[in-house]
Amino acid sequence: MSLLDKKIVDLHELLHKKEITATDLVDESFKRINEVDGKIKAFLTLDEENARNKAKELDGKVEENPLFAIPAGIKDNIITKDLRTTCASKMLEDFNPIYDATVMEKLNDANAITIGKLNMDEFAMGSTSETSAFQTTRNPWDLDAVPGGSSGGSAAAVASGQLPFALGTDTGGSIRQPAAFCGVVGLKPTYGRVSRYGVVAFASSLDQVGPITRTVEDNALVLQNIAGLDPRDSTTVNQDVPDFLSGLTGDIKGLKIAVPKEYLGEGVSEASRQSVLDALKVLEGLGATWEEVSLPHSKYGVSTYYLVTSSEASANLARFDGVRYGYSTPNPKNLMDLYKKSRSEGFGDEVKRRIMLGTYALSAGFYDAYYKKAQQARTLIKQDFDEVFAKYDVVIGPTTPRPAYKVGEVIDDLLTMYAGDLLTIPVNLAGLPGISVPCGFTEGLPLGLQIIGKHFDERTIYRVAYAYEQAAGFHTKKPQL
Repeated sequence: MSLLDKKIVDLHELLHKKEITATDLVDESFKRINEVDGKIKAFLTLDEENARNKAKELDGKVEENPLFAIPAGIKDNIITKDLRTTCASKMLEDFNPIYDATVMEKLNDANAITIGKLNMDEFAMGSTSETSAFQTTRNPWDLDAVPGGSSGGSAAAVASGQLPFALGTDTGGSIRQPAAFCGVVGLKPTYGRVSRYGVVAFASSLDQVGPITRTVEDNALVLQNIAGLDPRDSTTVNQDVPDFLSGLTGDIKGLKIAVPKEYLGEGVSEASRQSVLDALKVLEGLGATWEEVSLPHSKYGVSTYYLVTSSEASANLARFDGVRYGYSTPNPKNLMDLYKKSRSEGFGDEVKRRIMLGTYALSAGFYDAYYKKAQQARTLIKQDFDEVFAKYDVVIGPTTPRPAYKVGEVIDDLLTMYAGDLLTIPVNLAGLPGISVPCGFTEGLPLGLQIIGKHFDERTIYRVAYAYEQAAGFHTKKPQL
């Protein structure tokens, strides 16, 4: 059994007893990377020299923070000082930041050890990690399948045992969907719970950083460390960060669960639907009750999401102009030629597609018909959740309509790829927290159970997720590479 198969709290205890060292953990991580990442292709950049140097500094020391000396992987749209940050795009291929994102400062304060940067869909735009400019990450459960996206590298690295935890970002399901596809635990926090300072923006009103781990307890530990108010990010909320771990008791007696009929209807495979019904039986056995409800405006989620995100992306990506930083075309004829060629050569097809859609939706004569209408639909989607949460503690459904796609299966079928996020998108539009935990398998591929909570109530969804995880035991299964 690899050291990295153990939970973070168990590794911390071994470090505390001085039965292992920080160097042992870093050695184990790089050993596993050398063994399997040639097949998985989760990492874009490794930081081996700095990781080993930091481990040597920490050897012999012990700190109370459970993340002390724990190896970590970071999605490549999170800024890391002096460590290449590419967003998996040719546009930022040689970008070496001069500062750290807030979440990186918090991990560094905890003395976690950064192993490297992880592959993703370019600028987080995609659902399969196939839009990366550099490589296609593979699913550890089936190397012919995708790991999901856009945080596919983060989920695949954790699932394949290369790291105990990784950070991802979630704009419309980009933590939860790959977590479901790879059979791990992924949490999208409440919008405003975690700072976005130093995270390369895709859609600023939806993006959130969150943890991907093998267990619910590990996930809660990581969120405990990265959450909180940040004066450099005006969208963070001045809410106390509760003790998420104290709620992991396994007791959910009296919990009221809402199950939207739209989440088990058209477009959801029978395997995904049945896995949720089986999970609900487990939760009933633990003392919870559930009822079917309706979220009638969720059917507008996908179209609303793509209008809002594309509009925000077109504005956010305007800064990549070939002048200040990033890719710049050689020998342009004039300034306009510099702009055109730098952007057309630096961005991939999916990014260009969304920039054009967003620019169109924001343009004079179309703003009211598209962007404004999408924001109105977004409000209705949030109101649906508000009504349900007035009576119920959590909302539960499948994380994805089906298990992981084969590589190349949907990358050219855009409507199918976009519809794959139909169950995760409403959570981002409403700013709610949501977690995906493993809940079964079909044809050898994992399925995910999505648990959605009230604003800033991650503690309850962790409590439910932990109770289910301990009763069902799917988190103990690992892919055989």
